[in-house]
Amino acid sequence: MKVLVSPMNIREAEESIKGGADIIDVKNPAEGSLGANFPWVIREIKEMVAKKGKLLSATLGDLDFKPGTASLAAVGAVFSGADYVKVGLYSIKTQNQVYEMMEKVVRAVKEVNSSVQVVAAGYGDCKRINSISPMEMVEPAYEAGCDGVMVGTALKDGKNLFEFMSKDEVKSFIELAHSFGMFCALAGSLSWQHIELLKKLKPDIIGVRTMVCENGRNSEIKRELVSKLMISLRR
Repeated sequence: MKVLVSPMNIREAEESIKGGADIIDVKNPAEGSLGANFPWVIREIKEMVAKKGKLLSATLGDLDFKPGTASLAAVGAVFSGADYVKVGLYSIKTQNQVYEMMEKVVRAVKEVNSSVQVVAAGYGDCKRINSISPMEMVEPAYEAGCDGVMVGTALKDGKNLFEFMSKDEVKSFIELAHSFGMFCALAGSLSWQHIELLKKLKPDIIGVRTMVCENGRNSEIKRELVSKLMISLRR
């Protein structure tokens, strides 16, 4: 199980790397759950990440159904150095929309760099934002050529993924992704109380921010907490 940590600036990225995170996921929490950061921030962090032999992920945002806009954003993320490109399917309501959106993003990304991994990201609290359910997005994401799928939460109000999806539903999501040959990531305000459950569920990647911040999502990531998480998951 790889650990993805989501810094929003150079200082936090350095803390994440020194704490031992596997993947550094550049995002901008001020613009939402999967808020996009700026190209120059991604480039600066990429330089640091590459020197340490780590991988870089970049979020494109909590997106509307605008395949052209998403495709352009994806190319920008690739040119900025992303190894993973994550697409938040925020306003996507149907499987056809998932396919059309992700097929265009995959094409745009792979034409520039075929090694970059494309991830379709859904939301466990989909009913609160009227978007497609995580389970329904998996097959069209696969058909569109995505490398992986992820589920998190859209609204950051203290509620976590397991308040919207049961353990069995999350397990089914992971198994469905694996049945199509895609990797699966879990996020959504995961906390220390979820460690043992995550070990049992065995997603390929877990994504965190709040869990390794000093005092809540909008405070700073601390290397000591990242290190504690790495040790706890691999104990």
